[in-house]
Amino acid sequence: MKTLKTKSKGFTLIELLVVIAIIGILAGIVLVSLAGARNTAKDGRVAADMNQIRSEAQIIELESGNSSYAGVCADADVIALIADIDNQVPGSAFCANSASAYCVEVTLNSGDHYCVDSTLKSVSNSATSCVAGATTLCD
Repeated sequence: MKTLKTKSKGFTLIELLVVIAIIGILAGIVLVSLAGARNTAKDGRVAADMNQIRSEAQIIELESGNSSYAGVCADADVIALIADIDNQVPGSAFCANSASAYCVEVTLNSGDHYCVDSTLKSVSNSATSCVAGATTLCD
């Protein structure tokens, strides 16, 4: 009489190791992609904060009664927004104001600069700088 060999059910150790290796490679690719997306999201949040600073500065100017931007950089709401910017991009925010103008600049995670000023201008490029002085504007 012949004995029939029954085939074992399940996966071999090699098959399991190959699947685990493939999953590990795919997870590594996803994690690298998420780092770039995280920095892009932080830059978007910084841009939104900068636009909020511009709005707050306009409110300060209107409430001053004499069209003055004095104290924009010392305003509690602006300080809170700059603190949030520093959480996204540590140590890169710069605020300057005079009685007649203001500008706020930040270096984004992408390396570009983002600047808002009293002319209601928003500039985002690699060469933007906030020039302080009598005319405090984005250059």
